[in-house]
Amino acid sequence: MASSTSDAPLMLSVSGARGIVGKTMTPAVAATYAAAFGSHVRSTMSGRRPRLVIGRDGRAGGESLAVAAQGALAAVGCEVIDLGVTMTPTVGVMIRALKADGGIALTASHNPIEWNGVKCLDSDGLAPPKPVADAIIARFREGRIDWVSSIDIGPLRADTTSNETHIAKVLGLVDVDRIRARGFHVVLDSVNASGCVPGRALLERLGCRVTHLFGEPTGVFGHTPEPIEQNLGDLIAGVRQAGNVVCGFAQDPDADRLAIVDEKGRYIGEEFTLVLAALRMLERHGARGATLAANLSTSRMIDDVAARFGATVLRTAVGEANVVAALKPANGLMGGEGNGGVIVPGICWVRDSLSAMAIVLDLLASRQESLSAIVDSLPRYAMLKTKLDLANIGGLAVVKPALDRARAAFAKERINDADGVRIDFPDGWVHLRASNTEPIVRIIAEGPTPARARELVDACAKAAGLS
Repeated sequence: MASSTSDAPLMLSVSGARGIVGKTMTPAVAATYAAAFGSHVRSTMSGRRPRLVIGRDGRAGGESLAVAAQGALAAVGCEVIDLGVTMTPTVGVMIRALKADGGIALTASHNPIEWNGVKCLDSDGLAPPKPVADAIIARFREGRIDWVSSIDIGPLRADTTSNETHIAKVLGLVDVDRIRARGFHVVLDSVNASGCVPGRALLERLGCRVTHLFGEPTGVFGHTPEPIEQNLGDLIAGVRQAGNVVCGFAQDPDADRLAIVDEKGRYIGEEFTLVLAALRMLERHGARGATLAANLSTSRMIDDVAARFGATVLRTAVGEANVVAALKPANGLMGGEGNGGVIVPGICWVRDSLSAMAIVLDLLASRQESLSAIVDSLPRYAMLKTKLDLANIGGLAVVKPALDRARAAFAKERINDADGVRIDFPDGWVHLRASNTEPIVRIIAEGPTPARARELVDACAKAAGLS
C-alpha cells in the first residue's frame, strides 16, 4: 500500500529530515534543521569557521528550501559553498575535494514530487552515525541554534566544478579505453532531476551513444520517481525500440540509486545493480579475503557472488550510514544496498549511480556476452517487497509490539534484530522494519520462488499482527 501524503509527518532519522513541501517541510523547517546541523558542526570546530557545501536534487520548489538552508548555515557562522543542482553523491565527492567540514543535500531521494528533505553529510562525506544524527535532531526539536552576530555571519560562494570533479574520479575506476572501443548504445532515464547533466556527460565520456529519456533537468518528474519496474515503462519501451542497445539505466531524483534494464528490455531489478558492480569490482580488485557490506534487506545474491572470490559480506541495518559504518573500519572494497545503491569508497561514502553505471559498462566491455546472459548466469531468487501505511495500522506505536510478536513466533529460526527483525530460514528470509524515510512499515522476503516469498511475507505479517 502506498504511503499517504495528506497527513505524513516530518520524518527525522539518520537520513535527515523529510516532509511534505508546504506542510511539514517548509523553508522555515529547512532553515532550522540546517542551522541545527551547522551549530553542531561549529561546536566541534574549536573556534574555527566551518566550511560546508550544499546542493539540491533539482526537484521543483527546491530552490526556496536551498536558499533558506544556505542563509541559515551562514547565520550560524559557517562558510557556505553552493553547488546548485547536483547529485547527492556529488555533494559527498565535493566535501572531500574542497576539504569541507560537511555538507547538506536538499533531497527526498526517491520520494514523490510532494516531498523534499534535508540530508546531512559529515566531513568524510557520509551520513552521520546515529548518535550524531540524534544530537542534530535534538537541537532542531529544542531550538538550540547558535546564531551569530552580523560580523560573524559566514560567506557564501558558488562552485561550478562539481560534475566534472565527480566524473573524473569515476573514470579512474574503469578501463575507459576498452569501454570506448565498444561504442555502446545506452538508454538513460534521469527523471528530469539532478542526474540529467552528469549522467549523460559520463556516458558520453565513455564513448556511449545515449538515448536520453526525461533528460531535461526541469525538476518536474516525467514519471513516479522511484526506479522500480512499474515506474519505468518508458525506459523498458525505449530499450526495446531503440535497437542495438546494451542496457538501460534509470536514476532516481538525487541519482544515488540506479536500476537496470537489459538489452531485451527486461527490468532485471534493483537488486542486481549491487551484484553486478560487486562482480566486476571483485574481478578487477578483489584479492581473496576482500570485504563487502550490504544491509539486511539486500538479496542473498551478493553472498553468492562474494563466495566465488573468497570475499566476506558484512550485514548491517538499512541505511547507507550503517553500511559505511561496517565498510570503513574493515577497509572494504565496496558496499551498498539492494535498492540500486552502490558505494565505492574511493569515490565517496554515498551511494552513487555514476559509479554503478561505469562499473556495469566495464563489466560488459570485459566480456563478449550480453547483460542478459551475465544476469542469467547468476544465482536467482524471488524477492517480494511490500509496505503498509502506518496511518492505516495504528501509527508508530504498533511497530514495537509487531516486532516482538514476530520475534517470538519465529524464535527457533536464525534472527537478526539489528534493524527491525530479519528471520532467516534454510530456503529464504523475511525482514520486518519501519522505514526511516517514509511513514510506512516494510516487509521484504526472498525465497527460491515467488510463491515462497509471498508465503514468507504473509506468515510474517500474520505473526506480527499486521495482516
